[in-house]
Amino acid sequence: MASDVVILFGGSSSERLVSVASAQNVSSLLPDARRWFLSPRGEVHDVASDELAGHARPFEVEFTPRSRALYASLDAALDAPEAKGLVFLLALHGGEGENGTLQARFEERGLGFTGSDAASSARAFDKAVTKALVGAKGARLAPAEVLEPQGATSLEPKLSALFARAPRWVLKPVADGSSVGLVHLRSEAEVPEAARTLASVGLRYLAEAFIEGRELTVGVVDDAGGPTALPVSEVRLIPGGAFDYAGKYLGKGTEELTPAPIAADERAAAQALGVLAHTTVGCSGYSRTDMILTDGGPVFLEINTLPGLTKASFIPQQLAAAGRDLRAFLEQQLTLAHARRR
Repeated sequence: MASDVVILFGGSSSERLVSVASAQNVSSLLPDARRWFLSPRGEVHDVASDELAGHARPFEVEFTPRSRALYASLDAALDAPEAKGLVFLLALHGGEGENGTLQARFEERGLGFTGSDAASSARAFDKAVTKALVGAKGARLAPAEVLEPQGATSLEPKLSALFARAPRWVLKPVADGSSVGLVHLRSEAEVPEAARTLASVGLRYLAEAFIEGRELTVGVVDDAGGPTALPVSEVRLIPGGAFDYAGKYLGKGTEELTPAPIAADERAAAQALGVLAHTTVGCSGYSRTDMILTDGGPVFLEINTLPGLTKASFIPQQLAAAGRDLRAFLEQQLTLAHARRR
């Protein structure tokens, strides 16, 4: 099957470095697949397996292919005659990889690809939309408010007003991932700096009340019998650390426990929430849902339609904990992609 497979990775999103690490891991398991690197400028490079494998510190160093671009753009690559017989394993994360725009380009051409379709990806990528959909199905949510892009002077009173509803807030881009641009707002004294940060980023932000509890994440895989929840993982904060990019990918401040050391009823509730989010948003193939476990049960945070597949990522961790082989999982996703193409 892998001979007609292209691992597509890179892109221009804030998560493109994670994408390279995912591609390295996937490529090692699918050695017959081709590897197309989508550069931040939009060009497509055909990358040799040893070149990709030899790239050191992928979470910190940009990948720069040695070869000249094979295609001037992704559209040119997808319109090439050779693309008609290919199936694409998407190792992209964030931005165009998860917001549905890339998926729409595949769908327009009738090409097979892994992960959720364009409409579901767009819904999942907008955290505010996802919260509304999953909340309508009965999931517990944290109080939240959307902040439109604006200047720091306009943002300050809006951020200050949040403290009338909750004593601590987490600010994150409505449409982005991997904790890029994450801001913790713990007191009104931090409002001016937070306002300047949000203004400089220039994106829509979701202000979400901080919920005290344990941070959990659970993957869901579409099996023959329907969506199946994987073992739950817990992310613990090391004193002085933060749930940001460095904490997640550079081992600075967090530790991950798979399976999570939680009670059986808590595990069942977390897995049920993962399946609920997966089905409500309309995800395909696989997804990963983040939540906070409180005394009253799990509180939904967000869902990821193309979660990381790096050696250290949660989906590989959870598959291993379930006794499932990662290569078999990838082949299962490619089977679904072939069916989508047909």
